[in-house]
Amino acid sequence: MDELLEDSPVGVWSPDHLPGCKRLTLPLGEDEEGPVSATLVSYSPDPEQQAVQDERPGEAEAVAAAQATPAEPEHPPELAPVLHIHGWADYFYNVPMARRWQSWGRPFYALDLRKYGRSLRSWQTAGYVDDLSTYDADIEAALGEIAALHPDAPAPIIEAHSTGGLVAALWAQRNPGRISALVLNSPWLELSGDVAARAATEGILAPLGQFSPTRALKLPAVDNYWQSLSDQAQGEWTLHPRWRPRTSFPIRVGWMRAVLAGHRKIYEGLGLELPILVLLSGATAYRRHWTEELQESDSVLDVELLARRAVKLGDQVTVVRVHRAIHDVFASETSVRNRALDEVHRWLRAYAPEAERPAENLSTAAP
Repeated sequence: MDELLEDSPVGVWSPDHLPGCKRLTLPLGEDEEGPVSATLVSYSPDPEQQAVQDERPGEAEAVAAAQATPAEPEHPPELAPVLHIHGWADYFYNVPMARRWQSWGRPFYALDLRKYGRSLRSWQTAGYVDDLSTYDADIEAALGEIAALHPDAPAPIIEAHSTGGLVAALWAQRNPGRISALVLNSPWLELSGDVAARAATEGILAPLGQFSPTRALKLPAVDNYWQSLSDQAQGEWTLHPRWRPRTSFPIRVGWMRAVLAGHRKIYEGLGLELPILVLLSGATAYRRHWTEELQESDSVLDVELLARRAVKLGDQVTVVRVHRAIHDVFASETSVRNRALDEVHRWLRAYAPEAERPAENLSTAAP
């Protein structure tokens, strides 16, 4: 499977290549390159499918443990759905993660943004936008479909990775009250090298952005992160060669300027008024060539810098360090990602919208 997809008929859910998944095209009009769309993926296996999907060691045990909870009421209230947003040069492929969310009773959806993954078309510049707020339309379209499918559920939870985490945090600031929580998996909140590196890079890119915004930057072609993921190298995931290329998409001037503008907003502080969980690897390792430590470190971002930036997102931020995790914490080896997902589940018990209780029920003061 190495071809690009076409839009499915409007309003029609089509079978996806991932087991237990289906996809829906979300038309988004046109831009300077032509028609654009996003794709919403739903993980909704039938019971027989689900029974045979726990094929990886440790996955079945994790799901069974999540489901071994005290008996619920006959008609329990619906839990907040979750919407996953991927990172740069990426798309949704992590079925074990979806399965865990669903095992907690939460409907799971994933969004392939415009010009990524299932939404990438032959006439498009892969991954390119020149303003991260462009993705507002993608997120709005996805949330609209989810709301129609779950009209009685609490506001959704957004779970987002890397650049998707940056996009989601900025969107949440522009759209207060639309979601109930953020779960950010190694969010790209600052350029490695901190403020000085960002300012220098902005100065270099500013004149280029005026005349050649789609010009590709000349950067080293490093495939270490791909190696940590792909079952063709050191990882376990079957990756689409055009949706998750070995050395990433070309990084273009206009896109990089948009990301740096987002980093500047993070540095200034977003003031988000919702619970936020940030998961990061225990260590960063930058290497020119593959070494074994890259299988248990973040080889993409500076996790110490991300930890410092995370607290600028809002007042209710929890930072969890997941030792031996790679950049995509939930794509780490099975025991590591299960430990990370256990932390998510523990956090949800305290901060998910269903965990809220009226203030009078929490008080121990005498009347």
